Amino acid sequence: MVRCVPSAVIVCFLRPPQPGRTVIFHDVAVLTDKLFPIVEAMQKHFSAGLGTYYSDSIFFLSVAMHQIMPKEILQIIQLDLDLKFKTNIRELFEEFDSFLPGAIIGIAREMQQLADKYHFRGHLGDQDFFTMIGMEHPKLFHVLDCTWNRQLCTWWRDHGYSDVFEAYFRCEGHVKIYHGNCNTPIPED
Repeated sequence: MVRCVPSAVIVCFLRPPQPGRTVIFHDVAVLTDKLFPIVEAMQKHFSAGLGTYYSDSIFFLSVAMHQIMPKEILQIIQLDLDLKFKTNIRELFEEFDSFLPGAIIGIAREMQQLADKYHFRGHLGDQDFFTMIGMEHPKLFHVLDCTWNRQLCTWWRDHGYSDVFEAYFRCEGHVKIYHGNCNTPIPED
């Protein structure tokens, strides 16, 4: 058995890439330094305030990655680490084939209806930015159904949204990705 140090743990579990594919690891500090001048102006509008968890520049990576990543990268899937795949990630890459002309982002809508109806005040950085852009320019987005991001967090039910919680929490269909947001345990199966 190989013993992994925390900083290299993902490398221990990563299979060699298929021919024609490349896996590149990036230093978070370097990315943050590149991101800051690009996203600084938005940070004050899309985070809960200086020093809060989602206020760091790295949480705005998706907004500016097209400016800091190598130009050879034509498609990117950005994922949280608190996920459990119930399907082959290849199926998620196949979603790119379903994008309509002009669509540049695939996104799970998550709480958009809740935000629209109840004027929800966000604090999740780039996620709030994309929710706002999606309301103004829906044709830029390819909407993924909730089974691609089955969120498990129930925090909102107990913090002011119990009357509408089930409307956004409900997700019908065969789950493809469980999302253990809010440190929620992911089902074992």
